[in-house]
Amino acid sequence: MSDMQTRTVVITGASAGIGRAAARLFGARGDRVALIARGQAGLEGATRDVQEAGGQALAISADMADYDQVVAAARQAQERFGPIDVWVNVAFTSVFAPFSEITAEEFRRVTEVSYLGFVHGTMAALALMRPRGVGVPQGQAESGLVRVGSHGPAGRGRRTTRPGRRRAPSWSGPGPAARRPRAHRRGSRRQRP
Repeated sequence: MSDMQTRTVVITGASAGIGRAAARLFGARGDRVALIARGQAGLEGATRDVQEAGGQALAISADMADYDQVVAAARQAQERFGPIDVWVNVAFTSVFAPFSEITAEEFRRVTEVSYLGFVHGTMAALALMRPRGVGVPQGQAESGLVRVGSHGPAGRGRRTTRPGRRRAPSWSGPGPAARRPRAHRRGSRRQRP
């Protein structure tokens, strides 16, 4: 730990999965880790994990779908541990059932937590980080924000080449061009007999 600077880290969705694993790793660095999630039992377990790994932990119960709760959680983390250095958005929810059995309300909740939670977390983080000149979203420059798990609002396959510019999605596997006969693919040259 002597060659690393202790940081203030906020992790959303910290009670399980990738969020909890990331919390343990930041704890092992000796960082101050604010854990945001809804599940109290998971938050208590993640708090123990961070402390046992050597870090300091603060458990904050908040619903990422509720912007006001997210802002309050971000402020609480900063008041307790000081300026936020790293913000990790990992909170998500899902429904595992056949499509026809999932209700509109369940789809709404998945969208609110998984999409709006990412947006709310990013907004809250930037509001506290930008005044200090840190917190450029991932892919634009040095970053204090980390995007893990789903690809967030940008969507799968889109990669930012420069701020404000996008290139075509880069899908793996056979796409429409791979199914067309070679002579009809873009850029292919037909051999003349």
